[in-house]
Formats: sequence, structure tokens, C-alpha cells
Amino acid sequence: MSHLVTPFRLQVPEAELDDLRDRLTRTRWPGRETVDDWSQGVPLAYLRELCRYWAEEYDWRATERRLNALPQFRTTVDGLGIHFVHVRSPHENALPLVLTHGWPGSIVEFLKVIGPLTDPSAHGGDPADAFHVVCPSLPGYGFSDKPTGTGWGVERIAAAWVRLMARLGYDRYGAQGGDWGTSITTSVGQQDPEHVAGIHLMPPLAAPDPATMDDLTDAERAALAALERAGEWEDGYSLEQSTRPQTIGYGLVDSPALLCAWIVEKFRSWTDCDGHPENALSRDELLDNLMLYWLPGTGASAAQLYWESFKQVQRRFAGATTDVVTVPAGCSIFPKENPRPSRRWAAKRFTDIRHWNELDRGGHFAAFEQPEAFVAEVRTFFRLVR
Repeated sequence: MSHLVTPFRLQVPEAELDDLRDRLTRTRWPGRETVDDWSQGVPLAYLRELCRYWAEEYDWRATERRLNALPQFRTTVDGLGIHFVHVRSPHENALPLVLTHGWPGSIVEFLKVIGPLTDPSAHGGDPADAFHVVCPSLPGYGFSDKPTGTGWGVERIAAAWVRLMARLGYDRYGAQGGDWGTSITTSVGQQDPEHVAGIHLMPPLAAPDPATMDDLTDAERAALAALERAGEWEDGYSLEQSTRPQTIGYGLVDSPALLCAWIVEKFRSWTDCDGHPENALSRDELLDNLMLYWLPGTGASAAQLYWESFKQVQRRFAGATTDVVTVPAGCSIFPKENPRPSRRWAAKRFTDIRHWNELDRGGHFAAFEQPEAFVAEVRTFFRLVR
């Protein structure tokens, strides 16, 4: 019974949207920040305006229609209901590809790239680059179920993806991811090397190599400085989520204003946006992604992944590299990404890097921010391993 794959459609009751608007209009606001920038968090004037727009002008139904235009499914893997988009290419020789998002993202990040990946000829590309795309929502995220016990960390999610791809009939496939998706994709490659054609990572996670410290490049110095700055000024969210996800979860599930501030702050910090998130993504796009946290009430369950896996993942890019990854790897480093390992650091962990590119525009949410560059990177790498 648990192996059934059942079609899924989004139909959010109007009462839930009314409740959201009501909560937004009744927000109890703090006083304004005492600085004239984002250094204390999201500025009051901006958050009030964004929440006003969310309540009065944002159109969830348009996004619901976009999502429902894609084939969506649910299936139970390892005892947990997983929601996923599965778009088969019209091209028979397409390579199956599982795309994995992270926090604070969602499958919404991939809406602009699914078409070009699955049907390149309809988007000015070569049919030889076609993919069958599988895009799951992480456990505790979006419309996947919330874990009710501990243990759903990176490796277990990767094992679930391996089983999902087998269940869909794919015996050879590629995997791609950013944020949590980077670690999950890497683990998929480690767990299922006989079926994985290659992994594409944004970025690969690899610690600085101590042997290079006497002879660092300018880019490596900048990467180390960015890690240090993030540890000092950007890591409050991860400290809270990795130690007390339930405590912050009460606010994230109850208050749309808090959820909006908590997540939009990261879109400002992590996108290539020149200081304002709406330079990288539209207001509607920011809210589309937020809705995949608000509607299913996943503020606490999404944060639990940090409690399960964050310290282990952090060691991989800031501590020491202790494992190796032997499947073919493609690595795309966007300039506003953090961490940004150098190729020689990454090569200590990833022993078969086939593609390495350091791009000149884009940040942490590459498929969302720079869809054309993202598609080009994915195509370029997978051409080498098809």
C-alpha cells in the first residue's frame, strides 16, 4: 500500500486565506530599528509594506494554478508522506534528474527552470539536453508530511530520494541541489553510486584545506573572511533552529509577520540583490515561497532539520573534510553564495570533479534568481556524464 504514488492537487480553502489576511492586519508591530540599514534585521517600514501587500494585493490563486499545472504526487517513503513534482520530458532519451531545495526555499524555486530542463526544444535548446525532472519537498517542508520522531537528517532524506527514484522506475539518474539540497545530493551520490550518473552542487561543501593556508589565493582569502563574517553576523537563525526549533516554531507557525521577517531577511542576505531583496526577486516571488511555509504550517518542522543535521553539515565546510565523494561532480559557485570553496579545497573531498565554474552573477537561490545561468550549468555538467 505504501508504494502507491497518488496524484496531488492544491486546493487551499478560502477560509485559510481569510485567516492569513486577518492575522496580517492585526499584527502588533514593534518600534522601528535604531539604525538606517538592515544590520538589526528587516527594517520596520519595509516589513509593514510587504505584509500590507501580502494581505491586500498578493494573489495566491495565481500561484496555486501554476503549481497545479504541473504533475504533482504524493507517496510514502520510509513511513513518511512525500510530496513531489514529476515532469516527464517529451524526449525519450531524457536523463532523470532529482532537484532538491533547502531552507528557506521550496519547490517554488524551480518553477522557472522545469520547462527548459524537461523540454529544451520548446525553449530554444537542444533535445539532447532533456531531463525528466523530479522535485520533492523535503520532509517537514511544503506539502510533505512532518516527521513525528527524530532521525530525519540529511542521510535519511537522501536514502528516501534513492528509494523514490527507484520507485519511479529510474535506474540511472542525476541529482542536483543547493542549500540542504547540496548535502542531500552529495549523500545520494555516496549511497547510490551504481545508479547516479553524476551530482551537480551549488556549491560543493568542502572545508578549507590546512595545507593551503600559507599560500592562499585572493578568492580563498575572501571565502574565509565571508565564513568568519557569517559566523559573527548571520548565524543567529541557524543557532536557534539547530538548538531550539520548537521554541521559534511557535512564532513561525502563528505569526505571518514573524515568518515573513525570518525568511525575507535571508533572501536579502543570500541573494545577489545589491542590498534589497526585490532587486533579485519580485515581491510576488518572495511571497510565493513564503506561502509554502505558511499554508502547511511548517515553521517548526522545517527548522527541525537544523536540529538533526546542521552541526554535522557545518563541520563539512568550516571544520575538516573527513569523507570522500567518488561519483562525478559538477560544481557551480555563485558570487553571493557562502561558503565558496576553491577548487583545490573541494578536490580533497570530491575526487572526480568534471565541471567547475565560478559565475559572475547570482546568489544562494540560483534557479530562482538566475534561471538561465542555472539551466546552462546543469546542462553543461550533465552533458559530460550522460
